[in-house]
Amino acid sequence: MSYEIEAILLIPLLAAILCGIAPKERFISWVSIILSAADMIITIVICGPIFLDGTTIQYSIWYVDGLSAIFLMVTSTVAFMVSMYSHGYLGFEREEKKLTMKSEKLYYLCLNLFVAAMLAVFTVSSVGIIWIIIEATTLISTFLVGFYRDEQSTEASWKYLIICSVGITLALVGISLVYASAVGVIGDESSALDWPVLVSVASQLDPVLLKTAMVMIIVGFGTKAGFAPMHTWLPDAHSQAPTPISALLSATLLNCALFSILRFYIISEIAIPGFASTLLLIFGFVSLFIAAMFILNSKDMKRMLAYSSIEHIGLISIGFGIGTSASIFAALFMVVAHSLTKPILFFCAGNILQEYKTKDMTLIRGLNKNMPFTAIMLSISTLAIVGMPPFAVFIGEFALLLSMMGAGMWFLAILMVILLIIIFAGFTLHIYPMLTGETDKKTHDPKGLIRAAPFVILTTAIVIFGLFVPESVTSGFNMVAENIFEGVI
Repeated sequence: MSYEIEAILLIPLLAAILCGIAPKERFISWVSIILSAADMIITIVICGPIFLDGTTIQYSIWYVDGLSAIFLMVTSTVAFMVSMYSHGYLGFEREEKKLTMKSEKLYYLCLNLFVAAMLAVFTVSSVGIIWIIIEATTLISTFLVGFYRDEQSTEASWKYLIICSVGITLALVGISLVYASAVGVIGDESSALDWPVLVSVASQLDPVLLKTAMVMIIVGFGTKAGFAPMHTWLPDAHSQAPTPISALLSATLLNCALFSILRFYIISEIAIPGFASTLLLIFGFVSLFIAAMFILNSKDMKRMLAYSSIEHIGLISIGFGIGTSASIFAALFMVVAHSLTKPILFFCAGNILQEYKTKDMTLIRGLNKNMPFTAIMLSISTLAIVGMPPFAVFIGEFALLLSMMGAGMWFLAILMVILLIIIFAGFTLHIYPMLTGETDKKTHDPKGLIRAAPFVILTTAIVIFGLFVPESVTSGFNMVAENIFEGVI
């Protein structure tokens, strides 16, 4: 028996333990950086062939297919970037006497436990265990959201915990209904929550029970994914958490809930074609509309980025909602594009917040003169996130638009373009004055190669995904999309 999956999960757990017992401050962040880099490399080495060749790893409780591989590689990559950025970000706060060694240990301990839990979501075959791990991600990340222990962060962490727990409870009811239906078909209680088994008997599941279950599952996990109108925890949590954690919440945590929905989406589309996809299409457009309205009227930079995350989870949901192999391809590509792009924006917000001491965009001016590196990164990442070429999000949105037109959904395609134009206008309205305005404040870019490296690496990645995606990678996305479309495991 090989131990590939255990290796992916044990490295962040080891990092959490070492960070928790590190004797000196300067060791803590380096342990996290080195081990998260090792985890990213091992994850890509293991999952790359699975994604490219369409193979599957399955043993014991583990199950990793092409879909899992995409999410695993994205999560481990973003986790490495967040570890690097945290080094300088927390170092700055330590110099300003905002952090103690104890709180820094707690930060890295929770960060690495959080990463391990998120990676675990994508590696198990039982949908029941997936639910347990999703709940674990909520509990661990609650400490990170409320890390600063002031009134706002404490309120945001409680709001996050309560709303997501209610959502997860609804999802549990839905999973129980699927289990009840599966036991009647399989006759074996022990395997009735095993995802490959569920897919194999999906066509025999009770359609009435399954419809009720899917409503519960999509609303429940959708709450954690940030679907509007259940999204209300998200802007508060993202704005109050330490900025590196905001990036992690946006780029990877939402993916965990989305992945859980997709496992059941595949089962539902086999048993009751069109039901789950219609729900996702509705939630996708509601999320896109809500995000567009709030982005246009935002003042808080991190809250605006949080609504941008709701926008992109909406776009991804629309892709799965259309339900063609082309739209699923676009949705999967959007998952990667958003996860690689959004951390750059949050890292820019972190640089600005530490220098200007505010998240209010009306009070931030003169970035071009005072913080040229941050200004360049903010300009590039803003253009990327609103879907301008030559960046990865543009490819995803363009593919999504083509798939909608290909499916004959012309009205929805026009509606999506209008909402994206509103979002583009909102970002331009808020970001442009920050870059060009005048200010008396004396600010400067944070120093340090480690702090700058995530900007450069992620920017390079979104340009490569926008311009030079290798044919083998495109084939990998196509293969996973076809498997989801056809319900093949």
